[in-house]
Amino acid sequence: MESANYHTITFPPPIALSDDELFQLCVANKDLNIERDKDGRIIIMSPNGSLSDHIGALIVIELGIWNKTAQKGIVFSSSSGFTLPDGSMRSPDVAWVSNEQWDKLTKKQKIKFAPLAPEFIVEVRSPSDALKDLQSKMMAWMENGVLLSWLIDVEKEKVYIYTQEGLTSLIESFSSKVEGGEVLPGFKFDLSLLRV
Repeated sequence: MESANYHTITFPPPIALSDDELFQLCVANKDLNIERDKDGRIIIMSPNGSLSDHIGALIVIELGIWNKTAQKGIVFSSSSGFTLPDGSMRSPDVAWVSNEQWDKLTKKQKIKFAPLAPEFIVEVRSPSDALKDLQSKMMAWMENGVLLSWLIDVEKEKVYIYTQEGLTSLIESFSSKVEGGEVLPGFKFDLSLLRV
């Protein structure tokens, strides 16, 4: 995946970064957003734009308020990475992991990039992101076990909702609410908050 704000580094065989080496690379380069795809390529991304990060923060706040009452899991922001079953390491803009999944991990696993797929994630499209690339990334999230994900396109005021069945619905206006369904029962996010 290469675009204006993504660059990939491919190491020649047999060189490949282990999970621990990837973690150390990220620690040593805190100013960069680094991910790894399923083929072991390192993806270096520019930092989030202010608007994209603001939108992610709004969702983290609302999800955190819901979660404080529900006490069903853990909420994560865009700086958290997850090692997925296909070997990739990805950092969504927002993530939620159930207590049941989180409690299965050791302390060491929790400190680094948790080896699990969050049940819920959100990706916010920046103006420089190609929609096709993000839609492929969303499908990869779902293939790795994410149960519910939202792809938010702020510029076009659209929300693409993915479940295990794939893209299941499209909201074409920020004048309504989007719901957490069975994954986040009772969670509703007012999309009008995203109009800036």
